[in-house]
Amino acid sequence: MKHIFQKGSNPEAPLLLLLHGTGGTETDLLPLSEMVSPGSSILSVRGNVLENGMPRYFRRLAEGVFDEEDLIFRTKELYDFLELASGKYDFDRDRVVALGYSNGANIAASLLFHYEGALQGAILHHPMVPRRGIALPSSRIFLYLLLQEKTIRFARQQKLMNLINFYCKLALQLKFSGKITVIS
Repeated sequence: MKHIFQKGSNPEAPLLLLLHGTGGTETDLLPLSEMVSPGSSILSVRGNVLENGMPRYFRRLAEGVFDEEDLIFRTKELYDFLELASGKYDFDRDRVVALGYSNGANIAASLLFHYEGALQGAILHHPMVPRRGIALPSSRIFLYLLLQEKTIRFARQQKLMNLINFYCKLALQLKFSGKITVIS
């Protein structure tokens, strides 16, 4: 997978896995990563799927409708890439926090649903429920959700938060107003 790796200055900080939105690239979230966790190592990955010439992490059938077969395949592809990258770049596989925007947030959420321990945490901007009918592994994770994307109804994003909260017992919801609501 096309990517950028930057070694951080703080070996105690988690690695930030940066996952862009549709049409983005591996450079888009680099400025944000420094605000989120200064000193963290960075692994920023470009999506392998093109939609109208724009990079994505998995195909969709329509706006807000995921191609679940491709989502499963691409989630495994990203999981396997993380395993290989951890050996190549010598980072602790158990200390990876995803920072994902839109399509990137959805593939990060899919990692959480499909692979227990795949991520130590996630900061998900505008996520949706990646798949229905499967349970999230019961591991505790650190999670921020930034919701209310204009193209997606809030109720659909609330379902993701409720599922994660049910299984993980911890979810923070950050709304545009800046108010943080703790759900426990």
